Parts: sequence; structure tokens; C-alpha cells
Amino acid sequence: MDFGLVLQTDPPASQVVGLMRRAERNGFRYGWTFDSAVLWQEPFVIHSRILEHTTKLRVGPMVTNPGTRTWEVTASTFATLNDMFGNRTVCGIGRGDSAMRVAGRRPNTLARLGEAVDAIRDLAEGREATVDGNTIRIPWIKNGRLPVWMAAYGPKALALTGRKADGFILQLADPFLTEWMVKAVRQAAADAGRDPDSLTICVAAPAYVTDDDSPEALAHARDQCRWFGGMVGNHVADLVTRYGEHSGLVPEALTAYITSRQGYDYSHHGRAGNPSTDFVPDEIVDRFCLLGPPAAHIGKLTTLRDLGVDQFAAYAMHDAREAVIDAYGAEVIPALR
Repeated sequence: MDFGLVLQTDPPASQVVGLMRRAERNGFRYGWTFDSAVLWQEPFVIHSRILEHTTKLRVGPMVTNPGTRTWEVTASTFATLNDMFGNRTVCGIGRGDSAMRVAGRRPNTLARLGEAVDAIRDLAEGREATVDGNTIRIPWIKNGRLPVWMAAYGPKALALTGRKADGFILQLADPFLTEWMVKAVRQAAADAGRDPDSLTICVAAPAYVTDDDSPEALAHARDQCRWFGGMVGNHVADLVTRYGEHSGLVPEALTAYITSRQGYDYSHHGRAGNPSTDFVPDEIVDRFCLLGPPAAHIGKLTTLRDLGVDQFAAYAMHDAREAVIDAYGAEVIPALR
């Protein structure tokens, strides 16, 4: 199993770079950042510094989207980083939640997302692609390589991931839901004539390591990670709107907890203490995140690995970022690799 670290690009950028360097020293192989231009600093600028100050770490957004940048700009940006640092980028992409909504736009349609996956990958690898009805090619790209991993939850997005993407990003660490969604993605890949085992499966969720499993330690860990249930709740609310509350198309294990959700303030997006997450119960935090002493993390990650998960990407938006990186390096990563 591989491991990644996920950070927001809050200033100062030097701190983001420093944490990524620390992660690489501790055995993490991927460095991910959010991509929401209004809320945080520009990730690709910071990616260049991360790549410069690491040796093997692969970097990418978790996730970009096809609406805030034109597709040829996205492809050229990845290709430039790859040319400079040796094909060490991954394009995580989705419909766009905070990046689009904060700017007053609706998330992209799945149809547009599917077209963008093909076009960005083709352009970044030096092939022709159709963008807005025009066929273009970036002539200076030689030997480019850009895996494109899609973030998804709902049945249509999971099917699209299986048909087109090189990897699947699932932003929660609940074993039941992971099994259900990984099966859906792999089945869609098989139905499209692809090798379902060729897709990389990445589970991303907050990880908070405690010294023990006392009620006080776990309560603090939950409070530091409760924001994640609110972030996932935005996507779940979209699914309920699209498919209905009891449609059978989306597991109620995913949708039931948002019944008391009342709006969302993006100014606190992805941050501990987010006041828009009061509706998230402890049970959801425990299911969606990894909390407790190292042995608890190892146990849950072993289950996820046995379900076919290739990478765990740890969100570190809490008050113990360095401690989590170091604990994973000392105990968790050696046990799972």
C-alpha cells in the first residue's frame, strides 16, 4: 500500500513545502493539495517547489476540475512540471465543489468531466485532443506521462471513473462504502472492456493519531476531524437531490446522516472547528476517518488494503500534522508496505 499526504495550500507556502518534505522522509510517496483558487493559494506554483525540494514524491491536486482552467492550460501545466522534474505528477480531478461554488458557478456536468479527462491526458502526453470543438496538440511535449484519477461517489460518476480514469479517488475511509464503490468502478471498467485491476484505488480521509484510545483523546480527535463529514456532506446532498433519499441507487449508509444538514459555509471549508458540521455525528467521524493509536490505523488500513485499496491519502487539516506524519512514518507505513 502506498501513502499520500493531503494539505491545503494555506500561506505560507514554505510550510506546505516543508510538510511535504517531512512526509517524503517518513515514507509517503504522494503529496496532494486542494485546488480552490479563491480559498487557498495557487497549488501548481507550490507543486513546483515541492517537486524541487523532494526527490521521488509524486504530486497533484485532490482535486482540480474542468471549469476553473481551460483544459489546454491544465495539460500544459502538468506537462511543464513533468518536463522539469521527470513525470512525477498525477491529475486528480472531479466536478468541482468549492472551486466552482465559491466563484458562483455550478459544478461541472459529468459529460464535461468525461471529455476533460480524455483531453487533458491526451494533451499532457503529447497527443491531439478536441477542446471546444477544435483539434489541438502541444508540440513541445515529448515522452509525457499523466495518470488521471477521478473523484466520485454517485453511480454515474463511479461508472464514468471505471470507463475513463486511470485511478479512483474515494474521499472517505468507511470499509462498507469502500467495498461497494470499488466494486462499482471495477465493474464499469470491465463492462467497458478495460482491465479492472489496472485502475489505482486511492482512499483519502483525515488521519489523527492519539497516544491512547481514552474517551478524552478520541473526543479531541473527532472534533479535529468532524469537518470532513461536512465536506463529504456537500457531495452527498447533491446525490440525494439527483437520485432521491431512498432510491436504492446510493447506499443509505452514505446518505442518512445529512438529514439535519442546513447549508454550508465555504469560508470554513476543510478546517477544524467548522461551524457548518454540527450535524455530523460521532459515528460518521469514526466511520469516515482514521482515529486513535497507531494500531487502530493499521487495523483499518489492513481492511481497506484487503478490499483493493492501493493508496491511503491522509488529510492533515488539524492541530497535529507533524505528529501524524511522524507516527505514520515510524509505525503505520512500515506495517502496511
